[in-house]
Amino acid sequence: MSSTQKYRPNVAMIIVSKNYPQKKEIFIAQRNDLTDIWQFPQGGIDEGEEVKEALFREMEEEIGTDKAEIIAEYPEWISYDFPPKILKKMKPYRGQIQKYFLLKLSDDAAINLATKHPEFSDYKFVSVDDVLGLTAHFKKPVYEKVIKYFVEEGVL
Repeated sequence: MSSTQKYRPNVAMIIVSKNYPQKKEIFIAQRNDLTDIWQFPQGGIDEGEEVKEALFREMEEEIGTDKAEIIAEYPEWISYDFPPKILKKMKPYRGQIQKYFLLKLSDDAAINLATKHPEFSDYKFVSVDDVLGLTAHFKKPVYEKVIKYFVEEGVL
């Protein structure tokens, strides 16, 4: 595989509110570097780092808390390609290969987007149906696939 065909290992999370399972509200955050782009928190897995270790580290780095429990895990790694505009910034990677988790925030979790290196300017909890209308177009097929799986499993 050439360096232009590499996929960056990544963890991604669908976070449900403290009201789960009575209410299935999904956390999405607005990127601070792209206009009106909302997404799930995600981030790279460091060399030698365990996937779940990266999951909670990235959660803390992106939304200021790691107080959550894993509800479910998507059974496969899933990838997507970067659009040309992002591809230039992310070389040598052509996209990301991700491991998805469904997490529930703990009762004492406090979201704080003012982290050391903020990536998001705002967040909200939305219904499963509303998520796809607000998210980045190039990630939408991955989001659809993962959400469909969690819905079919009865956890979303």
